[in-house]
Amino acid sequence: MELSSAPLHKGQLPWRGLLLAASLLIYWSSPTTAQITVEAVPPHVAEGENVLLLVHNLSETPRVFYWYKGENTDNSNEIARFITSDNVNITRPAYSGRETIYPNGSLLFQNVTQKDTGAYTLQMVMQSFDTTKVSVQFHVYPLLPKPSITSNNSNPMEGDDSVALRCEPETENTSYLWRRNGQSLSEGDRLKLSEDNRTLTLLSVVRNDTGPYECETWNPVSTSRSDPFTLNITYGPDDPIISPSDTHFHLRTNLSLSCQAASNPPALYSWFVNGELLSSSQELFIPNITTSNSGSYTCFVYNSVTGLNKTTVKNIEVLEPVTTPSIQIRNTTVKELDSVSLTCSSNDTGISIHWLFNGQSLKFTDRMKLSLNNSNLNIDPVKMEDSGKYQCEVSNPVSSKRSDPIQLDIKNTFPKRVNRNHLMLRIPRAHHWKTFLLHSFLSFPSLTTDSTQGSSAGIFVGSVTWVTLIAALAYFLCF
Repeated sequence: MELSSAPLHKGQLPWRGLLLAASLLIYWSSPTTAQITVEAVPPHVAEGENVLLLVHNLSETPRVFYWYKGENTDNSNEIARFITSDNVNITRPAYSGRETIYPNGSLLFQNVTQKDTGAYTLQMVMQSFDTTKVSVQFHVYPLLPKPSITSNNSNPMEGDDSVALRCEPETENTSYLWRRNGQSLSEGDRLKLSEDNRTLTLLSVVRNDTGPYECETWNPVSTSRSDPFTLNITYGPDDPIISPSDTHFHLRTNLSLSCQAASNPPALYSWFVNGELLSSSQELFIPNITTSNSGSYTCFVYNSVTGLNKTTVKNIEVLEPVTTPSIQIRNTTVKELDSVSLTCSSNDTGISIHWLFNGQSLKFTDRMKLSLNNSNLNIDPVKMEDSGKYQCEVSNPVSSKRSDPIQLDIKNTFPKRVNRNHLMLRIPRAHHWKTFLLHSFLSFPSLTTDSTQGSSAGIFVGSVTWVTLIAALAYFLCF
C-alpha cells in the first residue's frame, strides 16, 4: 500500500521544503568512507508539529528501507517499508497514518504527539544484500498553557501562618521558575521550594511578602508566565500614632486629633477621654475647648481579623493665655558699686520667666543672680555697663507676654580725672617736682623741731605726711 502525502498544518515544518530536501538527497552521494546517520529535525518538537528523520551519507541506494518504532526490529514494531526498485511504500503494524517515507529513506512525522517521543530505527538492505541499522531519537513536548497560581491560605496572618503557592497545571518535563516583584526567587531562611520547584512555601509570612508573585513554566519548545498573584496578609494593628504631637492647646480654640495605625484589614478606632468613650471614629473634633477639656486622651485600635488591639495615650492640657507682667524695682538710679534688685511680677501660674536687656536676651555675668523661679534678678555690684532697659517675659506652652521696659541708670561716684598738664601748671616753673615735694615736706614743723620730746611722734607724723604727698602727687600725675 502506498503512503499518501498529506499537507502540513499551519506552523509545522514546510511540506514542500522537506519534500525538496528529501528529493535532493536521492541524487546526493557522499564518500564511501562516510558513515550513514539519521538526524531528527528538530530534535525537540512541539506537540502538533512535524519532525523529519533525515538520512545522511548514503553512498548507494539500498534495495529496501525499513522503519521501526524503538530499537527492536520485530515485525510488530515496523512502521513502514520502501522498496526502491518498485518505488512502493508498504505500511506495517506500527503505522499511525501520519508517517511518510521518501525515496532517500527519510521519514516524516506529521502532527506528532507526546506518545511519539522515543527512539526509531532505520534498517536497510544494501545492493550487496548486507543489512545496516541506524537509530535516532526525538522528544515531543507539549505547548505549555498559561499557568496560574493557587494558595492554600487566602488570609495568612503575619508572624503566625505559612503559605504554600502552587503553579498550575502540573506538566511533565517542565521546569518552574518563581518571581516576586519581577525578581527571581530561590530558597532562603523563609522560602522553601519543592523538588520540582512547582510549589513555593513562605514560612512565617510578614507583610512585605504580599507580592506580586509570578510563576513561569518552561520546556525546550515553549515558555509561559502566569498573571501576577498578590497575597492578602493580615497584620496589625501597630501602635497607633496620634497627631498633632502637641500636648498643650490654647483656650477657646478647636481641638482636632487624628489617630493612625498600620493594619490589614483597616483597624476600627475609638476615642476615650479620661476613661470614657467619646467617639468611635478615626478623627476626634472638639470645638471651643476650655480648661475642663484637659485630661487623658486614649486612641484604641482593633483588628477584627487578627483579634489584636493597641492603644496610645496623650495627656492634653488646655491653657489660658498669660497676662502682661510688670517689673518692680526700688530705685531706677543707683550708684556704681551698689547693688540693685529687679522683680518680675505676674498673676499667672505654671509660667517660665526670661529676662531681656535692651531688647535682647540678657547675658548673665558672675555679678548677677536669679532666684529659683527666675522672678528676681539681683546685680551686685552694678557697673556703668549695666545701665539700660530691662524687661521680663513670661510664657506658657501656648502664649508669651513682655513687661514694659524699665530704665536703670548707674551714677559714677568717683571724681573726674584731672589733666596732668593742668596740674603741672600749678607748680612753679622754676622748681622741679622733687623740689616742690621737698618744700612741702619742710613746711611741716613736726619734721624740723630740735626738741627731743615727742621726737618719735614727729618722725611718725612726718613719715605719714611724706607718703601721703607722694601718693597724692602720683595720682594726679598719672590720672
